[in-house]
Amino acid sequence: MISRQIFIIALSLVAMAAGAQRVKTQKPEVSPVVKAYIDSLAASKARIDSSACAGHNGMEERMLRLFAPLTFYYDAAGKALAIDERLGPANALDEAIDEALLNVYLTRPELVSVTERELKQTGGIRDDFEQTVKPKVDLSSKVETMPEANFDDIPLDIVVRKPNFWTFGGDSYLQFLQNYVSDNWYKGGESNYSMVGSLTFKANYNNKKGLKFDNMLELKLGFQTSRADTLHKFKTNNDLIRYTGKFGIQATKRWYYTLQLLAYTQFTKGLKSNDKFVYSDFMSPLNINLGLGMDYTVEAFNKRLKGNVNISPLSFNFRYVGRTDLATHYGIGEGHHTKEDFGSQLTSDLTWVFSDIVRWKTRLYAYTTYKRTEIEWENTFALQVSKYISTNIFIYPRFDDSTARDADMGYWQFKEYCSLGFSYNF
Repeated sequence: MISRQIFIIALSLVAMAAGAQRVKTQKPEVSPVVKAYIDSLAASKARIDSSACAGHNGMEERMLRLFAPLTFYYDAAGKALAIDERLGPANALDEAIDEALLNVYLTRPELVSVTERELKQTGGIRDDFEQTVKPKVDLSSKVETMPEANFDDIPLDIVVRKPNFWTFGGDSYLQFLQNYVSDNWYKGGESNYSMVGSLTFKANYNNKKGLKFDNMLELKLGFQTSRADTLHKFKTNNDLIRYTGKFGIQATKRWYYTLQLLAYTQFTKGLKSNDKFVYSDFMSPLNINLGLGMDYTVEAFNKRLKGNVNISPLSFNFRYVGRTDLATHYGIGEGHHTKEDFGSQLTSDLTWVFSDIVRWKTRLYAYTTYKRTEIEWENTFALQVSKYISTNIFIYPRFDDSTARDADMGYWQFKEYCSLGFSYNF
């Protein structure tokens, strides 16, 4: 008897806990249409979850209690507490369902979401709302039909730009060198100062259809002073004016049929220390070489080595000397100013960029009449210290068997210098 009273008290506490755990929130005011729709949804959910509507009091309703959201059903508790056995479960299945519900009520009361009384209070689906809802349409303005545009009457300025097949560029540098040797230096020598400046201009035409015209003008001038030279305050150590022009018609991807013009002279007098004789001057000599052959475009080592090689089997060479006293010095007959001959020519201009700071620029020129040979190989190694500061090493061997033979060097001549200064590419 005592255990039955304890069970009744426990069921009462479960119902109170379930009701206490539900906190009803105050809903904001809504329109009648929305409220009616929400009430209909709530009633439908309650009917589906609990099968509380009429006509579903059979076995399906009993089984649904186990899988729908947990509801506290009074009949399950009432049958467990009934004194009269006739009021108990009708069969073993009902008894098992009621026992499962009671077990959850006692062990996990926080899972109870609604009571049977609250289900009955929700009522059925509302069908008393018959008001027709019409959308409110507000037309702010009337859009007028756009007139059809007549584009034939609109003036159009059509500008056709011709492609520019010309490219321009160049480079320049101004280098300095200073060397001091005291008078009592044990190995001898003399102090000297030197400066050399260079400008290179390029203007190239390429119409991308197999026709090109390349132009390059090189200007280089350098001076030096030395205390040992008592006749000259300064004299040139580099002096060059050189133009190279090439007109080419493409034969294959890298080969062009080419007509090349090469002309070079110098700015001023060429002198030696403590010597009054003038060894060269402007237009003394002037060399003009016109060659017909083929030109090969070089592009290797991931485009780090670029340039061209020109081969002219048929070449005409013209040499002019303004000073008659220099005629024999340049292979011209005494008392004459000019000399012409035919031969073959090879010219190559290459630039090899080893890295971002080291670059090698080389030029090879070779001309032969098969009686005399002239070879010039200019090499400039540039070390780029910063954006505008660089140091240059210039090495220039030359062979010319039309000049007088030297006792030590033979027909070879050599020039070399190292300098530091400013450089600029454009």
